[in-house]
Amino acid sequence: MADSRDLELFRQRIAEALPSANIPTLLLLLYQFTGQERWLSPPFIPVKSRWDENDSGGLAVELQMEIRDAALPAIMAWRHGAHIAKPELSANELTRMLSISEAEPIPPEYADMMIHKLWRYSGAVPDPVCLPDGFRVLIIGAGMSGLAAAIRLRQLGISYIQIEKQDHTGGVWHSHHYPGCGVDTPGHLYAYTFAGGNWSKFFPLQREIDDYFNRVAREFGIESSIRYCTECIVSRYDEESRSWHSRLRLPDGTQETLVTNVVISAVGGFTTPKWPNIPGLRDFEGPVVHTSEWDPEVALDGKRVAVIGNGASAMQVVPAIADRVGALAIFQRSRQWAAPFAKFRMPVPEPVQFLLREVPHYEWLYRLRLSWIFDSQVHEALQKDPAWPHPDRSVNAVNDGQRETYTRYIEEQLAGRPDLLAKVIPPYPPFGKRMLLDNGWYKTLLKPHVTLIDAAAERVEGSSIHGINGEKHEADVLIVASGYDTTRFLLPVQVVGRKGLTVREVWNDDDCQAYLGTVVAGFPNFFMLYGPNTALGHRGNFMFTIESQIDYVLSVLRQMGEEKLDEVECRHEVYQRYNETIQEMHQRMIWSHPGMSTYFRNDRGRIVTNSPWRLIDYWNLTKEANLADYHTVRHLGSQPDVPAEPVREGGQPAHQ
Repeated sequence: MADSRDLELFRQRIAEALPSANIPTLLLLLYQFTGQERWLSPPFIPVKSRWDENDSGGLAVELQMEIRDAALPAIMAWRHGAHIAKPELSANELTRMLSISEAEPIPPEYADMMIHKLWRYSGAVPDPVCLPDGFRVLIIGAGMSGLAAAIRLRQLGISYIQIEKQDHTGGVWHSHHYPGCGVDTPGHLYAYTFAGGNWSKFFPLQREIDDYFNRVAREFGIESSIRYCTECIVSRYDEESRSWHSRLRLPDGTQETLVTNVVISAVGGFTTPKWPNIPGLRDFEGPVVHTSEWDPEVALDGKRVAVIGNGASAMQVVPAIADRVGALAIFQRSRQWAAPFAKFRMPVPEPVQFLLREVPHYEWLYRLRLSWIFDSQVHEALQKDPAWPHPDRSVNAVNDGQRETYTRYIEEQLAGRPDLLAKVIPPYPPFGKRMLLDNGWYKTLLKPHVTLIDAAAERVEGSSIHGINGEKHEADVLIVASGYDTTRFLLPVQVVGRKGLTVREVWNDDDCQAYLGTVVAGFPNFFMLYGPNTALGHRGNFMFTIESQIDYVLSVLRQMGEEKLDEVECRHEVYQRYNETIQEMHQRMIWSHPGMSTYFRNDRGRIVTNSPWRLIDYWNLTKEANLADYHTVRHLGSQPDVPAEPVREGGQPAHQ
């Protein structure tokens, strides 16, 4: 039993938090803690909100007060050890609760995934995986996906070695630190299911995200085993021993070859900056800095600064530096849609942080609601309607409504400036390119020392940047915000599969494909996280996608142990059919719209980054691997360094 003074302090802290707590989430908590049906009945039924998680539920103030007043004794009873009325929610019960909370029906097909998320939020771990002694996995990378993979492997008792080319965890969230760098996904979704973020801002910034990944690595006991400053140069599959031989560059510059049964690539997709091909760029007279390689020593105060690009990183860095610089010129190659969101950059009140941290059921239900709001609701609006009469501006009636809404918002932000409106409203449909959130971008454009050039930069001469429209601007500092090489997956590592073919050769450099975005035919026992066609262009929780991939890999490894398999390789016909399917799906979606260029496509026009699936679809596809999709080789007892005659499933000798 807790000390009475601790309980009183806890009560005081909860009482401070409840006035700012989310009403729809409190209603779910009250129902779960008390079992009283009244909390899911009129007059306590939330009203649908347009933009965010709807903290008030759209309810009258007196009803909100009644809910908050009832929540305090319910939480205190739980804190004192009282029995929770609904400790385990059934699938039907949970979808009913969420449907009422969200003020819209949650389809029954989502029930199992929602239950799965609650199970993960609670810290539940699957049963251990039994693999032969000496079985080892190499994880390349210790960023967002690599850490999640290592934690899961450790929890399931699978031996692994993890390398990281930096001297720290966090991946891009450690290496990228330009001003304003942060997420454009709600922070409470941008966290592992098994480790909540407890963020200080609803949309946290880079330093806090980096600290989160480092903390998770420490708390789950994997941080000390990571081999830092170690880079994989080439990973080559040895067909005779059915193992991967990975050549590593060590911190002192020497090299080592590591032999493992399996390789999991977690190298990420935002690792290689993409520099624009602009004549004279490298000869600019002042400092030139790419946002992904930010130099904090570059002086900005009072300087004339030019920015090339207006995508996600530019929309963060420009408002962050605008008040420091003397003049700011932005060269935009194409226009971007940016949606409003009231909580962008707003702090999470400290008492609410306490509530989320100390009452886990509240956090789990809050995150579950967010996952519905942001995960897949936009997906239907991205499907092309062949009968829609205005395909130039939108792809269906709902998408056209989005266009009208976002246009009105931009007009409100830039009221009285028709010259700017003509430069910023895109001609293509919303969500055709990466959808951005307005973090003060439009208000920044109104500042008298900020100039938006509606043209790409054509050339750089000395300290002058020339636009293709003839405009010229002088600058002391040049910031390149042109993004990353996102279409050439696995770029940092040379991966060599069967017959000595590299993955670059198989993919013809940037025509990247993978079954479920995870495995490639011709590369046995090789898995990648954040592979081709896994990114979410329709909003959503990408970290859940990564965890779904990891669950899939673990399912394969579990079955390798159960079936005594040394080798699994995706069948070519499965690989090919899957990729034909997703491209057919993409042709019916907004990202194949001809009215814009986007980093979602490679040089051939093929969409290689985005997933066409709803999250529920992808979760169903990845929750259990089907070994019928693979060629398998059974090998009793031996390990990779002890060659023996492999046998195909069914007892027939395998072809070498």
